[in-house]
Amino acid sequence: MIRISLDKLLEKRGISRYELSKRSGVQYQIVDNYYKNRVIRYDSYVLERICDALGCSISDVIEYKKK
Repeated sequence: MIRISLDKLLEKRGISRYELSKRSGVQYQIVDNYYKNRVIRYDSYVLERICDALGCSISDVIEYKKK
């Protein structure tokens, strides 16, 4: 199972979804979908913008767990 752990990452860093949207240039609704783990197809451009804005790697944002 692949899960976006953006909620944990933002909480740890004290950043809101709105702030991430401003920093990354990604629309708030898209950030919100990633935050709430409602994404079925992951956009590499969006993930890159999020990682750049947070100064983290993709492994900080995406978790993989075997069922």
